[in-house]
Amino acid sequence: MGTIRSLIKPGLLWALALLCNVAAGAGNDLRTELVAQGFQNPWGLAFIGGGRMLVTERPGRLRVVQPDGRIGPPVEGLPRIEATGQGGLLDVVTDRDFARNRTVYFCYSEPAQSGASGNSTALASARLSDDASRLEGVKVLFSQRPKVVSRAHFGCRIVDADANTLFLTLGDRYSRKDDAQTLDNHLGKIVRLLKKDGSAPADNPLVKKPGALPEIWSYGHRNLQGATLGPDGRLWTIEHGPQGGDELNHPEAGKNYGWPVITYGENYGGGAIGAGITQQAGLEQPVHYWVPSIAPSGMAFVSSDRYGKDWQGNLLVGSLKFGYVARLQLANGQVQEEDKLLPDLKQRVRDVRQGPDGFIYLLTDSSKGQLLRLLP
Repeated sequence: MGTIRSLIKPGLLWALALLCNVAAGAGNDLRTELVAQGFQNPWGLAFIGGGRMLVTERPGRLRVVQPDGRIGPPVEGLPRIEATGQGGLLDVVTDRDFARNRTVYFCYSEPAQSGASGNSTALASARLSDDASRLEGVKVLFSQRPKVVSRAHFGCRIVDADANTLFLTLGDRYSRKDDAQTLDNHLGKIVRLLKKDGSAPADNPLVKKPGALPEIWSYGHRNLQGATLGPDGRLWTIEHGPQGGDELNHPEAGKNYGWPVITYGENYGGGAIGAGITQQAGLEQPVHYWVPSIAPSGMAFVSSDRYGKDWQGNLLVGSLKFGYVARLQLANGQVQEEDKLLPDLKQRVRDVRQGPDGFIYLLTDSSKGQLLRLLP
């Protein structure tokens, strides 16, 4: 009688080994697979079907990545973009009905009109042509007000909230941090917009508040570089603190998340920000915070079974500062445990997305940026 191994076909043996790995949690032996490389400071990633992806490059280019990893020429039709400092072409998402309407949304740093100074975060929609070579019918849905002379803190993550609305995160522009606490501007805010024209939905929380801009969903934010819907169907975000105090939040309608009145960080080089307090009545506490800062960017909840049941419902967050991925295990809306994945990656992780195939994809931010697939 032969051994058990000799009685099992090689393909079945491989499948059984894979199942055992998944059953064991799959996270202990993670590796990355190179999908494509040679991007210049890639920032956002979206999936357009057939194994193809859109990748934005901060200098102002949108690329199509083929299933075999080939990177196409720049997609034509983008509006004028001011690629300066942290600004440029930033996030991109596809409409939830993309297979039918081929609509994409992208955000970028928009220069002031001729003769004026400053820039701000803007959001546009367009139709991706059938051959994916150009954007058609580009429409600017929203422009952050006011324009500011600044190279920093654009925010600029987009979430397709439902059939009719989008969320857009907006930074405080660094030099205007106190404006995050006032409602007559879009600095340091999250806005909720109608997809059709960028206007404020009638049920936005501050529509009827005198002096408040109606697009505002929540405020008191610093520089939000990650946003997604959670398994609960609600919005989750991450934002950069100053020196320390990066935050994970669950932004709710009309609430104030405290910046710069409260923070778990301090000024660069040391010293308190404002009164140096971390709590105050009427201001929301973060779900989780990091000291020291990890510079979080990009986030995705795991819903697939590619990495085992223990991973389902976990939140993955990229770290620009330390070059790894943080895995947050949550229960009842609170972080129970945090692990560092890919500690030897040592690349700035700019975006984290779960693909239609259930795998997690990463973008690394450098002049020779990579698109990576995370494998158990």
